[in-house]
Amino acid sequence: MPVNIRGRSFLKLLDYSPAEIRYLLELSKDFKRLKRSGVPHRYLENKNIVLLFEKTSTRTRCAFEVAGNDLGLGVTYLDPGSSQMGKKESIADTARVLGRMYDGIEYRGFSQELVEQLAAYAGVPVWNGLTDQFHPTQMLADLLTMEEKFGSLPGLRFTYMGDARNNMGNSLMIACAKMGIHFTACAPKELFPAPELVEQAQAIARENHCTVRLTEDVDEGARGANVIYTDIWVSMGEPDEVWETRIKLLRPYQVNGDVMAKADPGAVFMHCLPSFHDTNTTIGADIAQKFGITEMEVTDQVFESPQSVVFDEAENRMHTIKAVIYATLC
Repeated sequence: MPVNIRGRSFLKLLDYSPAEIRYLLELSKDFKRLKRSGVPHRYLENKNIVLLFEKTSTRTRCAFEVAGNDLGLGVTYLDPGSSQMGKKESIADTARVLGRMYDGIEYRGFSQELVEQLAAYAGVPVWNGLTDQFHPTQMLADLLTMEEKFGSLPGLRFTYMGDARNNMGNSLMIACAKMGIHFTACAPKELFPAPELVEQAQAIARENHCTVRLTEDVDEGARGANVIYTDIWVSMGEPDEVWETRIKLLRPYQVNGDVMAKADPGAVFMHCLPSFHDTNTTIGADIAQKFGITEMEVTDQVFESPQSVVFDEAENRMHTIKAVIYATLC
């Protein structure tokens, strides 16, 4: 049966079947070929989208803007100070206003409940560019990158190291379960994903002939993995006071040469970016001064190694976001 997701919102991968995710990945490959061949694909001319950002971003904004422009869309960007959403105007009212003016709405911010509310009232597709709970557009880019590197997804062994109860830990667990990838969250027990989400992911994994497991043991987590993935230790919006606690908890889970040596010889390193792998950022320099560490979730050696595919992931954000926009609007 052909896949048709026209008019649907893209809020989390839990809402999408493996067949629908596969459709988006194949569409992403088509758009990537067109882009790299220089073939115009302005299929959505005379349509308009708006990007609502409560959390700023380099990759998400640029990916949506370039994807929209390539498709012939008009694109409006509203930064955190350019909208009355949630301040002078309710989320429901904002959604209904924007839904009358735009053909699609992207939201990047804090609350999953907020993006769900936008989708309930807008009357047009709403795309989740990131919330505190889920990051579905990043998942498509990650899946596409893995498929490009390994040829297929089912049966791969994937390990996420770090804060496994953040939006990336949650989303990667679901994405792997949906696509037949064996998922391991390697983290301190207090940073494991929520038990109810783990149970849901394990049920999905059984349907797709793969596994979801949690471990505190770095050796066990890294052993034989095809993919080692990590993320920054403190997310945007969290208070600075958590840095000290998070560093103490997660320093043993840093992705370094020893960790990569325990993985499969052909393993790749992945990261959604930005990354604190050196002190060439204001935050990196500040953390180095306060806590005496110059590399955090990943060492510079691993980040810059041939095993690192982080910039392939970053590019693939554009191609996969283009696929989501096209598939839901066309």
